[in-house]
Amino acid sequence: AALNDGLRSQVSAALKEGRVAPTELCQRCLALIKSTKFLNAYITVAEETALKQAEESEERYKRGQPLGILDGIPIAVKDNFNTAGIETTCASNMLKGYISPYNATVVQKLLDQGAVLLGKTNLDEFAMGSGSTDGVFGPVRNPWSYSKQYKEKSVPKSHSEDEESNWVITGGSSGGSAAAVSSFTCFAALGSDTGGSTRNPAAHCGVVGLKPTYGLISRHGLIPLVNSMDVPGILTRCVDDAAVLLGSLAGHDPKDSTTIQDDFKPFELPNLTDVSKLSIGIPKEYHAPELSSEILALWSKAADLFKNAGAKVVEVSLPHTPYSIVCYHVLCTAEVASNMARFDGLEYGHRSDVKDSTESMYAATRREGFNDVVRGRILSGNYFLLKQNYEKYFVKAQKVRRLIANDFVKVFRSGVDILLTPTTLSDAAPYTEFIQEDNRTRSAQDDILTQAANMAGLPAISVPTALSERGLPVGLQFIGRSFQEKQLLTVAKWFEKQVQFPVIQLEEVKRHDSDVFQHQKSASFS
Repeated sequence: AALNDGLRSQVSAALKEGRVAPTELCQRCLALIKSTKFLNAYITVAEETALKQAEESEERYKRGQPLGILDGIPIAVKDNFNTAGIETTCASNMLKGYISPYNATVVQKLLDQGAVLLGKTNLDEFAMGSGSTDGVFGPVRNPWSYSKQYKEKSVPKSHSEDEESNWVITGGSSGGSAAAVSSFTCFAALGSDTGGSTRNPAAHCGVVGLKPTYGLISRHGLIPLVNSMDVPGILTRCVDDAAVLLGSLAGHDPKDSTTIQDDFKPFELPNLTDVSKLSIGIPKEYHAPELSSEILALWSKAADLFKNAGAKVVEVSLPHTPYSIVCYHVLCTAEVASNMARFDGLEYGHRSDVKDSTESMYAATRREGFNDVVRGRILSGNYFLLKQNYEKYFVKAQKVRRLIANDFVKVFRSGVDILLTPTTLSDAAPYTEFIQEDNRTRSAQDDILTQAANMAGLPAISVPTALSERGLPVGLQFIGRSFQEKQLLTVAKWFEKQVQFPVIQLEEVKRHDSDVFQHQKSASFS
């Protein structure tokens, strides 16, 4: 039952009172990871390390000296964060077998507070994708594919087809982390968010996905995709837990010059009772042509929920939104081309056996190490950065990015507190349908509602809202003012309480590990 509880109020209290031991909690999570192996959520499971950390935590609890609220709490980390002594692959042949000599700052902060690191989660290769289907370790399966809610609604053509081709994607690129949290194998997970890579899978897997303000959490040790947009993301089962993790991770890091200089004060979220002073903006440009009627209806319903509770709900305009996905593509590929230059086969990672010349060794290493998606983005980026194209594409895209950021500034200056938008265009697609289109087309579609927040550096959170007609989760997104995470999370918590999103009923896992799921309660650890 503890696996489905909240961090602050329940699990942490249970650990303090000795009702559950960190080792027991860790063993339960490891057992669940084994019984949900078919989801392919984890690339590496650090069983020995995790049990050792849990034992150390247990000793601290016995002495009455826990390191904090996260002491003994099992967590997972996306496999593009460096972890000392545990392989970091980015789901690529290029880094298979690579073990970092240091921990990413966010990983170190979690360990310093006694968190138990269960393992590294699956992703799209080098976090380039929106389905978690393009990594070298294979696609991640959405736990909701095996839920009672989905199975009751989906009608397979035949039994064999039901199991093998009816499963849906997790979204991406942090799909492994979202699936890990959704299937109760951990209490929280780290993802990364460059254009929506934490919020997109959170929406598809029915969990909370927070992308903090750029510079609030250190990127040191996160293998970069797009330096000017990357942010470590937080995936949890409720908004309170996201606030707990944010409090543990935020603040200045001397190893990352883009982090804020001021100290960050962790906060406990108040229970908002009066929303009458709130102004909620509904950006008309987010009414994308591809938006499903079901999500549109939910978006309207959510706006009415705020209106009926007394909040001011206004339609706003972010006029440069239609240009944002093209602008994002240019800037993203340009930075990718620059970042991927480090993988040359000389210092670390894969090295080809081709020995004709240094040049041919470089080429062969990159051909063997990167998949088509990564190579495609490198080629695009280098094209945009050519001397004759630099002004025409890269500089122009930077100017458009400024206009997009200014759109948000104007809206927030007009008195709007929070923007309410959809997170995704529809619920999760079946894997067989998703792979019909290439990665670039899919990413362009799937990032359309999320990437503007990255370009403006704003905080945004996806909150699970309801189940679709197919019995799959749908999330809505709240975008806040820069560094106003407390306000953003407070509003998200109020909304979460109103919608009462249902707990996943994992039939498949019940068969494997029924005792863990005997008493399902609230969906959080705080």
